[in-house]
Amino acid sequence: MDARNQLLGMARQDPRLNPQSVRPNGMEDVPEYRVDIDWKKAGAQGLPINSIHTTISAAFGSAYVNDFIQGGRVKRVFVQADAPYRMLPKDLEKLYVRNTAGKMVPFAAFASGHWTYGSPQLERFNGFPSLNILGQATPGRSSGEAMEAMEEITAKLPNAIGYDWTGLSYQERQASAQTGLLYFFSILVVFLFLAALYGKWDVPIAVLLILPLGVIGGFAASYFRGLPSDVYFQIGLLNTLGLATKNAILIVQFAMAGVAEGGRLIDAALQAVKLRLRPILMTSMTTGLSVLPLAFSTGAGAGAMNAIGTTVLGGMITGTILVVLFAPLFYVIIEKAFGRDKQPQAA
Repeated sequence: MDARNQLLGMARQDPRLNPQSVRPNGMEDVPEYRVDIDWKKAGAQGLPINSIHTTISAAFGSAYVNDFIQGGRVKRVFVQADAPYRMLPKDLEKLYVRNTAGKMVPFAAFASGHWTYGSPQLERFNGFPSLNILGQATPGRSSGEAMEAMEEITAKLPNAIGYDWTGLSYQERQASAQTGLLYFFSILVVFLFLAALYGKWDVPIAVLLILPLGVIGGFAASYFRGLPSDVYFQIGLLNTLGLATKNAILIVQFAMAGVAEGGRLIDAALQAVKLRLRPILMTSMTTGLSVLPLAFSTGAGAGAMNAIGTTVLGGMITGTILVVLFAPLFYVIIEKAFGRDKQPQAA
């Protein structure tokens, strides 16, 4: 409990955490009466453990006995000590427990009790005593930043205190750990498809070099609008990568066709840009205009729509302008690097 209060105090001072939302999910410690059973005395008097537990729980709580039928309805029967005889700790002394010989043994003959202080609810996590903390990030901060803040705060607690994530936080931690691997396999699949499309292993590299150019705009737009790097941002980022890759494929495909027809490498690359400039602008403007309502929407669900729309819109701008400028350059560099530029180049 001391560690919990220390954590809550530090969490309320962290700007990444909403101080009103960080709270314990449980019950405060309260005075409680602890029953201490002398198991040696109980065993000497022939009292089974189950009999002792059943007697106490039935008298002070309740115990299901059987059913009976009344008026055509089945009703359940519970046994319990009457209210005046289960109100105080001294009422335990009035209990008797039947031993294996069939005799009744008074409760005071094998047990005693004392007042203590503790939790009214036994909370466990993976078998360890635990406390559940709920909370959320400050408006304008992401859940990832809030979780990072909680990890930093927990590291300052005593050495005997550990932590683990549950619920949505646990799912987010697992998903974020897989993000890099998923992006890697996505790029690998794109590379394999492009290699099959071009029939070469080196030309797809020129297309993949375009990917960071589209990402720049998505990151910049989200940063200037103060949007977090959440799952909606990643969805918009994937759309941006697809747009940038599509524009680069159009240019590289026509540049390769020009070289195959006997044209010079640089001339073919420049001619490909001129021929595909209008289709690239048309598709990019269509994409950008279509996400404008998302980028500037308000009302319910506006946060998710703003994140996706802003990322796609920013990535569309850089993914169009920079791709048109750099796609032919990357293609020429790759072709020269792998020795395919065999024709003499003009000055």
